[in-house]
Amino acid sequence: MAEILAPAGSFDSVVAAVRCGANAVYLGGKSFNARRNASNFSDEELKKAVDYCHARNVKVYQTLNTLVSDEELEAAYEAIKCACECNVDALILQDTGLVALVRQVSSAMPMHASTQMSVQSIEGVKALEKMGFSRVVLPRELSENEIKIISSQTDTELEYFVHGALCMCVSGQCLMSSVLGGRSGNRGLCAQPCRLPFGVNASGGNALSLKDLSLVDELQRLEDAGVCSFKIEGRMKRPEYVAAAVTACRNSLKGTPDNEIDNALKAVFSRSGFTKGYFEGRLGRDMFGIRRKEDVEGASGVLSSLERLYEKEKPIVPVSLSVKFRCGEKMVLLAEYGRISAEIHSDVAPEKALNRAITEAELKERLSKCGGTQFYVKDISVDFEEGLNASASAINALRRDAFEKLDVLLAEREEKGVEPYRYSTPKHMTPDLQTHARFFKEEQISDSLDGISRVIVPLETSDETIEKLHGMGKEVAAEIPSAVFSNSEKYIAQLKEKNFDIAWICTLDGVGIAERAGKPFVCGFGMNIFNSSSLEEMKRMGAEDALLSCECTLKQVSRLGGDLPRGIMTYGRIPLMVTRNCPIKNKLTCSECKSKSHLVDRMNVEFPVVCKNGCSYILNSRPLWISDKSVSGIDFNLLYFTVESKEEIAGIMKAHFSRSKADGEFTRGLYIKGVL
Repeated sequence: MAEILAPAGSFDSVVAAVRCGANAVYLGGKSFNARRNASNFSDEELKKAVDYCHARNVKVYQTLNTLVSDEELEAAYEAIKCACECNVDALILQDTGLVALVRQVSSAMPMHASTQMSVQSIEGVKALEKMGFSRVVLPRELSENEIKIISSQTDTELEYFVHGALCMCVSGQCLMSSVLGGRSGNRGLCAQPCRLPFGVNASGGNALSLKDLSLVDELQRLEDAGVCSFKIEGRMKRPEYVAAAVTACRNSLKGTPDNEIDNALKAVFSRSGFTKGYFEGRLGRDMFGIRRKEDVEGASGVLSSLERLYEKEKPIVPVSLSVKFRCGEKMVLLAEYGRISAEIHSDVAPEKALNRAITEAELKERLSKCGGTQFYVKDISVDFEEGLNASASAINALRRDAFEKLDVLLAEREEKGVEPYRYSTPKHMTPDLQTHARFFKEEQISDSLDGISRVIVPLETSDETIEKLHGMGKEVAAEIPSAVFSNSEKYIAQLKEKNFDIAWICTLDGVGIAERAGKPFVCGFGMNIFNSSSLEEMKRMGAEDALLSCECTLKQVSRLGGDLPRGIMTYGRIPLMVTRNCPIKNKLTCSECKSKSHLVDRMNVEFPVVCKNGCSYILNSRPLWISDKSVSGIDFNLLYFTVESKEEIAGIMKAHFSRSKADGEFTRGLYIKGVL
């Protein structure tokens, strides 16, 4: 049976989730998790939460789903070590660099791939399998049919969000909060600028704010599609929300919907109602919504009533009892749950009854009273001698001690061995600096590419252009976009058919796509390479070089170790978002847009939007320019062209090689100030 997985930003939420019927909870420590503004758990609180859950047969998954800098790797090791010592059931990861660290700390710790890893296809799932992941959290943007296609080709566990907030951007590909405000979603501090007003070609509107997701009444369809874990979003939300969401899911699985709970869940939090758009493949403006005044006011009246859902311990753990009740022999009670058993020997023995003897039925009744605990008696067997009696206090103590011991034993798990921290990489040595150029469209490619060693082009680039570039002595790389979804077969065919030298991949999906096409690969924009360990992991996976995350500072870049060649973007409009639901379609059709639209924020700043292969890319208002700076520790620069004309590109390349100051408005991005 599929698992209900509940969010827990506090211990009260853990209790609410467990008492309402969750099979597992996910929570974060004080660092390295994608909800750093939640209350989260100290090491001691984590142990308490795990013990509480395990004693009630509920699993605990800890989130370590942020990017980690080299300076933080030892602290990340300590967090992994603590998770192992607390007997957490699995770690949820985003940073590929933490994979090797988890392997080093404990090979027994299961790894779940966060939705922040942006894996959208069976090719990406297969890549994660090779890395050692046992579960993949699929993107919210996948449709029912796309989930079925993936599940039909893998035995890896698949998890999917069934309720909660929807990000406009594909998870792991959003840089809007970090670029605009220095608060990185990839580092757990997203400020949600997408919920602010953004208009299409003019200020006014909410073109980046989606309604909340709710698939609570579609859980059977999800299970049939191959989903094994129904994930509820909301570690920042109150315990009452968690209680309502878990209860609604439990009711859905039992086939006993409760309108009162469903209405309460909508009142606790929604944005103009809910949507099923991505799952049902129905995109468009109906998926957009904001938190209205009536949505806020609706919550106040139901919160207190939802507390009743989790105010008392629920009997959720079935126990089998065996009791020995014979004259002159001390009473013995064996309580069993699965392979776990607790045996208690009483200090007293039953004696011959002077008046009325206890019956077998009465003894069973007394031993079956589990009120106030998580246990209920499934069956009970008695080795019983007639005509005896024992005090009620002795029988009650026998039962109480057995349940207390069973509670402790259930909280324990087989310990995961922990190895000492020993991570290190050799100092990186850089040869002559190269320059690579990436073009969004074929018609942008310059006639003169002097000084450019690698040209990154779209998959649909013509054979004529590819051969022309080869004739110029250039390495031609095909870009596998960060939005793969149902296009992987098409991308594989294009990669096979054309004479590309190498694949420039933007998510882990590209690893499998390149492999199936028989091409080598390098890591491009969107791979979130943030530390030395992630460089080493991608080298192990077969990458020939890697573009570093533009959330790194130049100081961090210079300190990265290892021998995999690496580079940075020195020019380009940073893609702030990759979306499957075009924000421009809130107002215009594709024929009206003609690929010339932009979003406008409340400060009248314009952000270009470009589309390809069914996805939209929201670009920064100003281009990055770092070509006039001296950068150490890199092997190549990347010029990243998006909306520029052929003539503009020629001027930019000339300025780059002459290390000129930028012409017009520009940004240094995050290379100087970094992110929180």
